[in-house]
Amino acid sequence: MTDKDRRTVLKTIGTAGVLLSTGGVGTAAGRKGKRLGASAEPTLFEIVEGSEDFEILELALEETGLDTVLDGRRQFTVFAPTDEAFGELLEALDVTAEELLARDDLATILLYHVTNGRRYASSVVNAPQIRMFEGGTVTVDGTTLNGGGLGGAEIEATDIEAANGVAHVIDGVLLP
Repeated sequence: MTDKDRRTVLKTIGTAGVLLSTGGVGTAAGRKGKRLGASAEPTLFEIVEGSEDFEILELALEETGLDTVLDGRRQFTVFAPTDEAFGELLEALDVTAEELLARDDLATILLYHVTNGRRYASSVVNAPQIRMFEGGTVTVDGTTLNGGGLGGAEIEATDIEAANGVAHVIDGVLLP
């Protein structure tokens, strides 16, 4: 990804963030009382960076420049695919990790794993769909996202607190 592409992605996030910052059902803006983990350490990116389960996700975030976004102060919910999930996608697409990291649509794929604000498990599993930062929606049926299978996922772990949001671990890579 070129520096120009990175700037375009970061500008898109900034613009979309203004549009999405009004909150909604399940976001921090809609919560009453104290937010859980609002001052928790570490950041969302530091959680990814500090885990052996997210090495491909870490590389992808760094490649697109989204690592700096998830290391900032804005509040996000991240559906984090594990390395095993990426491995299954690589096999299904018959590509290497290096080829995946070089894709022009990598930032779009990653943004399809991020939503604005803090969405805890109780909000996620009870919503019929979630609007993602990429602009599309993910369908939700309990702990199944986008029907499971290729392009979908099951939620494996929930409510991982970060200073700038919350993460949920998923067993698949969501495809827009």
